[in-house]
Amino acid sequence: MSTTQPSSTSTSLEIIPVTGRIGAEIRGVQLSGDLDAATVHEIRQALLRHKVIFFRGQQHLDDTGQEQFAQLLGDPVAHPTVPAKTGTNYIMDLDTSHGGGRVDSWHTDVTFVDAYPQASILRAVVIPAVGGDTAWANTVAAYEDLSPELRELAERLWAVHTNDFDYAAQRVHFTEEAAERNRQVLASTVYETEHPVVRVHPETGERSLVLGHFVKRLVGLSTTNSAHLLSVLQGHVIRLENTVRWRWAVGDVAIWDNRATQHYAINDYGDQHRVVRRVTVAGDVPVSVDGRHSVTKIKQRV
Repeated sequence: MSTTQPSSTSTSLEIIPVTGRIGAEIRGVQLSGDLDAATVHEIRQALLRHKVIFFRGQQHLDDTGQEQFAQLLGDPVAHPTVPAKTGTNYIMDLDTSHGGGRVDSWHTDVTFVDAYPQASILRAVVIPAVGGDTAWANTVAAYEDLSPELRELAERLWAVHTNDFDYAAQRVHFTEEAAERNRQVLASTVYETEHPVVRVHPETGERSLVLGHFVKRLVGLSTTNSAHLLSVLQGHVIRLENTVRWRWAVGDVAIWDNRATQHYAINDYGDQHRVVRRVTVAGDVPVSVDGRHSVTKIKQRV
């Protein structure tokens, strides 16, 4: 079972678990592109252990600083369909005044491509007075919670992930404006990729469930059977025991291991303004328990 214990480091970082299974707040560091290698190593180890890590009081970071810090964790990559914020190379601007940021369904970022991002770095710029939290779920703990029989079944399953689906059907609050934005931007190039339902983490060796709202169906199963099995497996992911909820303040930064988590932007803040900015770090092609790699079947400009 993946559980979280208080951590000690060889640097001045203070790592404070937020819940028993996922999440830790890190204190004693000012994020920038100039951090020394030892500090970056400690941050990476905390990320692998706790799945999502939080930093308060990072108001000094601007777009450039966020991109420079991201380069210390790997190779930043832009979203495959959404243009980067003007004046930046990689930043995805999730601004509710432009129709973005209300992704109120459980997902792992960009799983509709084969080598989806290994990590995401999210910075709070404008935060509602009330509401607008984000929740994360530990997909490693979810896998470990499965019975041996269900685990064995999940390890044999593959799923089709796509960005060409009915977002409105999975979300309570979805305006026509958002639907049109999805058609014109998010699905401007349609992808379909087959991933193993259980992937092996390339750094920790842990096994995790690869699910979320980009899943269209399970390979080789009927629509009905797919829906039933996906509901069972996804239900294990989002059990409260596997989740952490973060109350944002301006200047907060969250980093999550996108290979071992799902997340959900809670849409409970009405017409209040919310702006968060994300940089993702390039990932690897998932590998199944039996050594097979994910593969993109469709990539089509529409």
